[in-house]
Amino acid sequence: MTIPPPRPVLDPSTARVLREFKYPRPLLGCRFDPSGRFLFATAEDDSIQRFDLLTGARTALAGHTSWARGLAFVCAEPPAPLPDWNAQQRALGAAVGFGAAFAPGPKPHPFALVSADYHGKLIWWQGDDANPKPLRTVQAHDGWARAVAVSPDGTTLASCGNDHFVKLWKATDGTAIATLEGHLSHVYNIAFSPDGSRLVSCDLRGTVKDWNLKTQKCERDIDAKVLHKYDPSFMADIGGARGIAWKADGSAVALCGITNVSNAFAGVGNPAVVLIDWKKGSAALLKTKEAFQGTAWGVAFHPHGGIVCAGGAGQGRVWFWKGDDPVSAFTLNVPTNCRDLSLNADGSRFAVAGANGTALVYDFTGTGTAAPPVPKKK
Repeated sequence: MTIPPPRPVLDPSTARVLREFKYPRPLLGCRFDPSGRFLFATAEDDSIQRFDLLTGARTALAGHTSWARGLAFVCAEPPAPLPDWNAQQRALGAAVGFGAAFAPGPKPHPFALVSADYHGKLIWWQGDDANPKPLRTVQAHDGWARAVAVSPDGTTLASCGNDHFVKLWKATDGTAIATLEGHLSHVYNIAFSPDGSRLVSCDLRGTVKDWNLKTQKCERDIDAKVLHKYDPSFMADIGGARGIAWKADGSAVALCGITNVSNAFAGVGNPAVVLIDWKKGSAALLKTKEAFQGTAWGVAFHPHGGIVCAGGAGQGRVWFWKGDDPVSAFTLNVPTNCRDLSLNADGSRFAVAGANGTALVYDFTGTGTAAPPVPKKK
């Protein structure tokens, strides 16, 4: 019997800062483009900043008149993988940092960026243009449009917001398809299943809805109310899924936010991840190993196994969970409150958007190996 080669596993201790981009205003959200060439970050001056990971160039996207956080990408076809990073850097003569003499590098695959803002608007951009301008604007929600997501086949865009609605649009031109009703509070986040047949949404009160996209009906509610608290002292609710992600095989969904809230006004509580077994519809709370007060703002399943989550308060953290352990296995200290997390397609890098205006891109400089399974005796 042929023994399969060792499979790579995530070694979070190898994470190192690859690039540091500074901006004078606090950042809210971040996403790598599909090829991994650019990092887009939204800022508190209503702009979107595009950072070129190869050349270091920064390009501003101006068009929103309020804060934007939701970002998603529409591709006509799957992007070609970004060529070897080190080879590109050598070709550009990069030793340390960036310089004005750098060549522009290879042109990335064309893609459209869709962003969502506090005024309920969605804006489409040609994200790879030299100076992207708004292509179209859609008034999508009454109040904050909190998140957007694109279906795996690139045809459908979903948005959600403070009007309690989840809405579906044609991803190419913003034509309305459907409005999904049922949430009783602000809808914080949405994500398409890997096969595109389902949509999951989570609202302020921690109600998770499972939408069948063929029928456009909600088939079940899942309880993630551990991510919600009503504070009678301030008569305020705090909660919601600040980040959401599907596991690649569709077996699980991860949500992140805040739990054990003692002061809703100041956001005093503990960061938390809720892991949902999708088949069973059961939810388990994942906790950080170290005592920490703050909010978890972004979460992702790493393709080599485990869960990555970023958050913070006065300072930032990135936490890593392994296997079935509900307690985090590794903590990375970050010099800014992390307000979002983005993992690139192959899991070799992740980025965080900082409250101090810094976008940090980390690279896993090495991987461990897990022993292959022992073959059964015949």
